[in-house]
Amino acid sequence: MQREAIYHRAKQNWSYAYDTETIHIRIRTKRGDVEQVIAITGDKYAWKQTREELPMSVFASDELFDYWEAHVKPPFLRLRYLFQFVSGDEVVYRSERGFLDAEPQISEGFYEFPFLNPVDVFTPPAWVKEAVFYQIFPERFANGDASLNPERIEPWGSQPTPTNFFGGDLQGVLDHLDYLEELGINAIYFNPLFEATTNHKYDTADYMRVDSHFGNNEKLKELVEACHERGIRVMLDAVFNHVGHTFPAFVDVLKNGEASPYKDWFHIHDFPLNSQSGKLNYATFAFEPIMPKLNTENPEVKSYLLNAARYWIEKVGIDGWRLDVANEVDHAFWREFRMMVKEVNPEVYILGEIWHDSMMWLQGDQFDAVMNYPFTEAVLSFFARGEIDAARFAELLGEQLAAYPQQVTETAFNLLGSHDTPRLLTVSGENVHRMKLAALFQLTYPGAVCIYYGDEIGLNGGGDPDCRKCMIWEEADQNQELLRFFRQTIRMRRNHDALRSVHIRLLQAKAGSSVLLYERKGSDNERILIAMNAADQIAELTIPSEQQGLWMDLETGDKIDLRLENASLSLSAYAYKVLLFKS
Repeated sequence: MQREAIYHRAKQNWSYAYDTETIHIRIRTKRGDVEQVIAITGDKYAWKQTREELPMSVFASDELFDYWEAHVKPPFLRLRYLFQFVSGDEVVYRSERGFLDAEPQISEGFYEFPFLNPVDVFTPPAWVKEAVFYQIFPERFANGDASLNPERIEPWGSQPTPTNFFGGDLQGVLDHLDYLEELGINAIYFNPLFEATTNHKYDTADYMRVDSHFGNNEKLKELVEACHERGIRVMLDAVFNHVGHTFPAFVDVLKNGEASPYKDWFHIHDFPLNSQSGKLNYATFAFEPIMPKLNTENPEVKSYLLNAARYWIEKVGIDGWRLDVANEVDHAFWREFRMMVKEVNPEVYILGEIWHDSMMWLQGDQFDAVMNYPFTEAVLSFFARGEIDAARFAELLGEQLAAYPQQVTETAFNLLGSHDTPRLLTVSGENVHRMKLAALFQLTYPGAVCIYYGDEIGLNGGGDPDCRKCMIWEEADQNQELLRFFRQTIRMRRNHDALRSVHIRLLQAKAGSSVLLYERKGSDNERILIAMNAADQIAELTIPSEQQGLWMDLETGDKIDLRLENASLSLSAYAYKVLLFKS
């Protein structure tokens, strides 16, 4: 047994409260090295009376490790525990003090979850588990009110540049809510809507006012209410790391220098300010002179931003905040932000833009979730670009599933593209079949789904600004077959609890293969089997004995008889099957 591979520590993703009575315990071992792991648990004040042995099961594996898990309901909300490992004739114990050859008679030195305090339970909004988001870049979705058009507007559908405008607005979104509802969308994520000078609006001038090119505060409230009537939630983009060069406080610092009452609102190295590229003497976002970084430790800055966030929840009724460049803002600010938001409305979704490991933000005191770019990269690498095989894809998924508590996985923001990345179709090499496989996996995987506007009708494009093209509304120019696929698959996800649950089991993901077979289970014992072939040639899948039975194809309604011994499925190039267990 390779003891160096065994790892556990209390709290974070290794032992955590899932709800007010359940604790999840996890431990890591070398992949394929241990036959059995048992969690020995009990109450520290009544160890002998409460001692219990709980067999653990492998819930995820990556390239090097297996991850084991057990769920415990401690009768007195206190938990003390150690682990027993079995590999052949070897039996080893592990406590907080190290490895042991035998179980101690008393529980001193064991791991502890001291007390399950309800206030500490990380509880993201339940509605997010059911969400299918649609990301809208407001300037490019639809022009519904020509009177709001910016000067020098260009014809709709022209080539986007970093600086041009096309006139998208909030009325345009209102005009197309039927389309979104028919698509199956039940949540919208808007890129910034507040007053700014650019087409992307990440250079905020006024956090309390909707940009006049999009409408006004009343129009946004009208839109939010119209969405709510259709069961659609609304999430706005909060750009709290930095502001724009027309933000009044920054304008005052530019004018008055060190005498400005707002000089401490920013990270300024010396005066006067120098905005020349390469000679900046103040902190900015990504060395952009027009985006000075806010000092979120400053009490006045905190008050301003928190009041703005509160306003849009209370007065307009938004359901979520997506936090731009969230990892560059101090943790203390986000803790205050969360406390304020959840006090106003506990059901508001707090989503951070972080592209890397995010455990430090996902412990229940800051964000509900982050934009799941590691998921994005794994899915694109396997399905869209064909760069990795099924075994490596499964390893990446296992690594991600083990990285966070279950409630984080359940409400993760799973996306395949955004305003910051090339379009899904383009990444797929313009191969619609590859694109469908990626989208199908996204829509049958745990967590919230986000579709970038236009992906569903075949909009393509490289990186910024090409990924920010105008939405195509002429049906003759849309890929109607792709649109039908998205509508059908979204409907399938919403109709079947198994496709939204956290329970996923990979059944086939072999080295050198592009074939994937996995099972999803729902809370009502619903079972769905999904087979996918990401290769350009026919593939045969052998069905494991426990999955043999009578199934129904959820796309066609056909009955699929897999009751025979050595039953198999044949999939043509880039084909898939989504099967519901019948008997």
